[in-house]
Order: sequence, then structure tokens, then C-alpha cells
Amino acid sequence: MSTVLEATTEDFPIAGTFTISRGSKTTASVVTCRITEGGSSGWGECVPYGRYNESIASVLAEIEAIRPQIEQGLTRQQLQSTMKPGAARNAVDCALWDLEAKQKGKSVRELAGLSSPETLTTAYTLSLAEPEAMRAQAAQYAHRALLKIKVGTSDDASRIRAVREGAPESRIILDANEGWTPDSLAYHFAICAEQRIDLIEQPLPAGRDQALATIARPVPVCADESVHATGDLSALVDRYDAVNIKLDKTGGLTEALRMRDAATSLGLKVMVGCMVGTSLGMAPAILAAQGADFVDLDGPLLLARDRTPSLRYEASLVFPPEPRLWG
Repeated sequence: MSTVLEATTEDFPIAGTFTISRGSKTTASVVTCRITEGGSSGWGECVPYGRYNESIASVLAEIEAIRPQIEQGLTRQQLQSTMKPGAARNAVDCALWDLEAKQKGKSVRELAGLSSPETLTTAYTLSLAEPEAMRAQAAQYAHRALLKIKVGTSDDASRIRAVREGAPESRIILDANEGWTPDSLAYHFAICAEQRIDLIEQPLPAGRDQALATIARPVPVCADESVHATGDLSALVDRYDAVNIKLDKTGGLTEALRMRDAATSLGLKVMVGCMVGTSLGMAPAILAAQGADFVDLDGPLLLARDRTPSLRYEASLVFPPEPRLWG
């Protein structure tokens, strides 16, 4: 039975502009992986991220390099030690999960030994902008249960207060994208506590976050850029209260499930997040997000056009994927 792996790039327009402290973009560029065997095809999607020295070209090259081994029968378990964690492995890993589910007539949930997935409350991300614009964004989406706001500027206090004024009842995750300094931590932490922020993501640059171990953290602090896979966790327990698990960092669902269980055993809260991608990229993450403390799988909501079929979103809820999408 022959196996064929194909990888292609696709562009999906973002609704407006998505802005964080590192820059803005108007298009979500994704790599789609398809593995076909015996009349069945499995699909996976990833989003290369420049912050991790990834590009569309580099991810396509990684997938092409593994293609001969996949076509010769490399298993998903063998893939974990053959490819490094990252976007390329994510696309291949999720395609292998989807292919196995279709071949065996079972769901990925069943194959992984997981309980039936439940509907999740997802965050909705507000782009970085001037305080008044962020207040307006927050007011527009104040009906959502959980908002995530991008900061990392010289005046984050005004932005945090503006968003809280705009959405007085919503829970709020704040993402500093490595934009603070050790000297500004105490000030920013006090503002976050005052404004009832639920979680602060990655306030300091990865590799330069030691100050978090020696300062009181009145609001839980979550590692994002500082954590990629399970092996990173033990070194973080003195400075973080939570970890953000993204399949594009872990290199797929296989490692994400392992990492979720390991984080919980270390007493860390779990957030399952995403890059800006389509429903195909979010679908496997919904399985990893079952039981998570925070869920941020709003990528498709930020797009002007999603895939068909797509995930079902209603208000702040995201529903488990249908088999015709993935899994």
C-alpha cells in the first residue's frame, strides 16, 4: 500500500489587521500537510513563526526532508525523535493522527484514550493599539467571557485600564510578548492585580526571565516563548505558574498531550493557545485543551475567511471538530 505525503501553502485573509508588539499582519499564511494511504487522507496544518526562526520555506523544507521516511512507513511515535519540535512536525503529526483515525474508523479521541471532548470557552484576542482604540475593541467584545489583550509597549498601564473600562465583567488574559523588563515587573504586576487580570503571559524575554523567581506574583504568570516541549517544564516551576501549550511549538498533538499531563503533575496551570490559523489547525488543539485552565483557540475568529468545513463557534464557545474537518 503506497503512502504519499504532500505539503502546500495557503493564505487566509485576516479580518482587518492583527497587531502585537513585534508587528502587524493582514494575512495568515499556513502550511497544510496531506498524507494519503490506501484511499484515505489525513490532514494537518501549521503556522511557521519567525520568532522561532521558522518560515514557510524552512517548514516546507523540513517536511520534504521527512517525506521519504513517511512514505516508507515512519510511525507517529518514531516521528517524535526524528523531527524536532516545531511547526513542521505539528503538521505531519496531526496528519498522521487523522489518517490513522480514518483508516481504523475511530476518532482521534478514541485512539488517544481520551474522554469525549466537551465544548470549551475560548479567549478572544484584541490587537495592540492606542488605549482609546483598545477600549473601543474591548467594549465591542465585552459580551465575551474571556478576552486576551496584547501589550508590550512603553505605556501598558493605560492600555490595561482602558480594556478593563471597556469590558468590566470579562475575564482578561494579558500577553506582554516578552515586552517588559525586570525593573518594570512590580509596577505592571500591581496594575494587573488592580484591574483584575486573570493571567499574564510571558512578561520577560525567554532566557532572561530569572527575575520572576524572586518577585511576588500577585497574578499568575504563564510561560509562552520560554516553553516549547515537555523537557522545558522542570526548569520553569520556580518562575511560572502556568504554561501555554501550542501545537506549533510542541510539534503536534502527540507531544502536546504528554506536555499537558506533565505540566499538571508539576502543579502548573495549563493554557492551550494557538497561532493565527484556520479551523484545521485548531481542531487537534481542542483535544489538548480538554480540562485546561485557560483556552485561547480563537485563530479562525480573527480571519475574514476560514476553511470549509470549519469549527463551530457560538459566542465564547468553541465546539469539538466534526470528523469531516479533522479527527
